[in-house]
Amino acid sequence: MTKADSPMRLDRLLLVLALALTLGGYSRDRLDLWVDATRLPTLLSETSTEVRDREGRLLRVYTVADGRWRLAVTPDQVDPGYLEMLIAYEDKRFRSHAGIDLRAMTRAALQAAWNVGIVSGGSTLTMQVARLLEESGTGQWTGKLRQMRVALALERKLTKDQILTLYLTHAPYGGNIEGIRAATLAWFGKEPRRLTPAEAALLVALPQSPEARRPDRAHAAARAARDRVLERVVLAGRLSPEAADAALTEPVPTARRPFPAIAPHMADRARAAAPGQTHHQLTLDASLQAKLETLAQKALRGLPDSLSVAIVLADHRSGEILGSVGSAGLANADARQGFIDMTQALRSPGSTLKPLVYGLAFDRGMAHPQTLIDDRPVAFGRYAPQNFDGRFRGELTVTDALRQSLNIPVVLLMNEIGPAHLMDALRRAGAQATLPGDRAGLAVALGGVGISLTDLVQVYAALANGGESVPLYWRDPAPTGARQRILSPSAAWQVGDILAGLAPPPNAPRRALAYKTGTSYGHRDAWAIGYDGAHVAGVWIGRPDGTPVPGAFGGDLAAPVLFEAFQRLKEARDPLPAPPPETLIVSTADLPQPLRRFTPRDAVFSAAPDAPKLIFPPDGARLVADEHGVPVKVRDGKPPFTWMANGTPLLTGVHTRQARLIGLGAGFSQLSVIDAAGRTSRVTIRLD
Repeated sequence: MTKADSPMRLDRLLLVLALALTLGGYSRDRLDLWVDATRLPTLLSETSTEVRDREGRLLRVYTVADGRWRLAVTPDQVDPGYLEMLIAYEDKRFRSHAGIDLRAMTRAALQAAWNVGIVSGGSTLTMQVARLLEESGTGQWTGKLRQMRVALALERKLTKDQILTLYLTHAPYGGNIEGIRAATLAWFGKEPRRLTPAEAALLVALPQSPEARRPDRAHAAARAARDRVLERVVLAGRLSPEAADAALTEPVPTARRPFPAIAPHMADRARAAAPGQTHHQLTLDASLQAKLETLAQKALRGLPDSLSVAIVLADHRSGEILGSVGSAGLANADARQGFIDMTQALRSPGSTLKPLVYGLAFDRGMAHPQTLIDDRPVAFGRYAPQNFDGRFRGELTVTDALRQSLNIPVVLLMNEIGPAHLMDALRRAGAQATLPGDRAGLAVALGGVGISLTDLVQVYAALANGGESVPLYWRDPAPTGARQRILSPSAAWQVGDILAGLAPPPNAPRRALAYKTGTSYGHRDAWAIGYDGAHVAGVWIGRPDGTPVPGAFGGDLAAPVLFEAFQRLKEARDPLPAPPPETLIVSTADLPQPLRRFTPRDAVFSAAPDAPKLIFPPDGARLVADEHGVPVKVRDGKPPFTWMANGTPLLTGVHTRQARLIGLGAGFSQLSVIDAAGRTSRVTIRLD
């Protein structure tokens, strides 16, 4: 026996002596009083907050306050083979003893004295639980005596399964990993419900020396400890030699796996909404969510580092949100500001509200998909909307106007409907839209309003659901209250039929989705929102800080991502619905006379469609005067034309539609053109 072994042997002998004195010196009554007076450590320890998907699959888990991974668990959530192996190896009389196994402790003490070293342990699982709860050491006999006392008290207050639950929750497995569930997720990437004998043996061995046997840092020691457990459980008759031989060939993990971190923004929202709750179940689908997050990262490849992306996908029949991606990820958060959940950010929706405007017009009898409408220069006071390319198409059907996303026709309709009615429709659809200055103008039809991606998807869910609102939700319980009618079923179908006719992105199927793209003013936001017979989705791409993205268009950036999101959801599309019986499906010529051509209410006071229109310079323009004069241009009207400035004729008998007016002085001037029929158009400009 060496000098170093003497203290160890003495401690063991003292432990046995202390136990003998304790048990022998007290009567049963005194022992009961002693045990009953035990002050137990806190039995309810903090466990990690868990966020799960609709099927109970783990989306994200958070560490507890001290940075440890400690997940709640009960024995019925753990592989029975592991539990049997644990008890056979650590405490084979666990189910029968009262907290202390005198036979095991006597054997351990005698073996330690005979072999001058520890051969086997005498601690029961209950004593180990006592040590874990108090975070006490095992080297001093006083600490061991305290563990025995706590173990006896625990056995009187808890069931065996409750004690086992505490062990399964607190046992250390290396680093900041505590408990069997954290261990299986970290070392095997799975829950502990199904474990191989090799995995179970490693998990039995690790808590004895969690740092010295960490597989990622001491791989050889971890393997050797696992193999010893397998050998002993074979000798105990708890595992067949054949199963053990197969387990010995199974590799030991060499690295920790990351804990699930899917849907980080949604998980954070759930945690913030109920901070005292440790288990949250969302409507998300973990598999789909992971696919959409991968798609979001793919969508930004080759684009500037400052761009972000957001995707929302929902079942428009139930309102359940199945996937929600707030950014391309939390990595490189400084560049892309990935920590910002862009599904909730208020942005300008661009042209994506146009379908709702047309649907409102259909319901009010103002227009039909085959109604003819003018795309020509118009002005509403000082507001003169322009198409995105500055061109005018003349007379065309409402269907073509919507598919080409022209601005002037939809503003004409918006002027008749009234912006307040559009805002009311958004509210009834469940969207919380905000207005600059809290006042709705005609520009709301072109995106002059703030709305989030989630709310915009909710608006389209109403279109997809026959014009009835569908409140979207991402965690139980589902929203209560009656759904509201936004559009009639026929108007909603007509809008969807028009949108389904849009040309899809390259290599995407035709008429698979009813969808609309949008680009906000200054190319700040690129949108694509669409639906089929069962699901609705939306995609946003832009800079979180709202700065422009030159050259960004919804059709180029967001639409391909939208179609790919549906591909990752399912292989086949759910078909769009058939038209409701009351839907009027006819050509323009067969429409009732008032519906054949859109006519504003004040048309009787308006200039004829073929009247002259002074299209350059625009009204309110500010120009620099030079010796070549001011260029002017007229559209429509019947030549010859007379050009005037401030009531004075400058040119007469002009048969061309372009001219130059010379001799204008600095300051404001009113320019007029008169055609052969005496019809006039005028603008006011300023020359510097």
